[in-house]
Amino acid sequence: MRKNKLLAVFAICVFLFLFLPLVIITVTAFGEDSTITFPIKSFSLKWFINVFQSETFITSLLLSLKVALLATLLALLIGVPAAYAMARYSIKGKKFLKSFFLSPTIIPGIVLGFSLYQFIVIKLRIPVFYGLLLGHFLTVLPYIIRVVGSSLEQFDFSIEEAACSLGCSRFSSFFKVVLPNITSGISSAFMLAFINSFNNIPVSMFLSGPGVNTFPTSLMNYIEYYYDPTVSAVSVLLMLTTIVIMFIVEKTLGIAALSK
Repeated sequence: MRKNKLLAVFAICVFLFLFLPLVIITVTAFGEDSTITFPIKSFSLKWFINVFQSETFITSLLLSLKVALLATLLALLIGVPAAYAMARYSIKGKKFLKSFFLSPTIIPGIVLGFSLYQFIVIKLRIPVFYGLLLGHFLTVLPYIIRVVGSSLEQFDFSIEEAACSLGCSRFSSFFKVVLPNITSGISSAFMLAFINSFNNIPVSMFLSGPGVNTFPTSLMNYIEYYYDPTVSAVSVLLMLTTIVIMFIVEKTLGIAALSK
């Protein structure tokens, strides 16, 4: 009984440690002062207005959404068939392929960013936007393969064999039998990859260029020169967006479905 109470107290302390910074950020976003202060002296919404009036924030936000969406969709097009092939067939060197596909998640972000910079920018000389898109694609591909692969490991391929025995081709059975049964895994992979691409800083810093800056890098650049609550307002807006997305997911797929 005493151990349970100590565990409960420890859990509460951990949650407070994680939750209190969010509360402080939220409160400071509504302050009137030109610097981040806590507690605030007066209430104001001007910093939220400042976010939407900043052309740099809006442009970089749209760019980040575009890059994250395109990179995630491309990763799904490549990652889902790759995960299916590794789960379905006895491919020679399967362990090596899995390690190779998962290597970007093991390598430190700053090392990965510099390596992609040397390869994409210095050697291939790909235009900035396409180089940034390629870098994000390579970064999120392992998440797609890992999450979708986990769903496929729990899939009973005898169902697919039954569909083929009833006249369905391999191609059709993949879309009619396999994909509907791993929808939750694909949805989870999409969300995880999209969030990682949107929030990625190391790769974006190395692959960005003049006029092409992602939202996180623009936010970091802003913090270097300004210390006003605009950053707190941005954080609050991102938190609200996350809550809305999770609410939509819960109403459509269900949170429990994403954990399967």
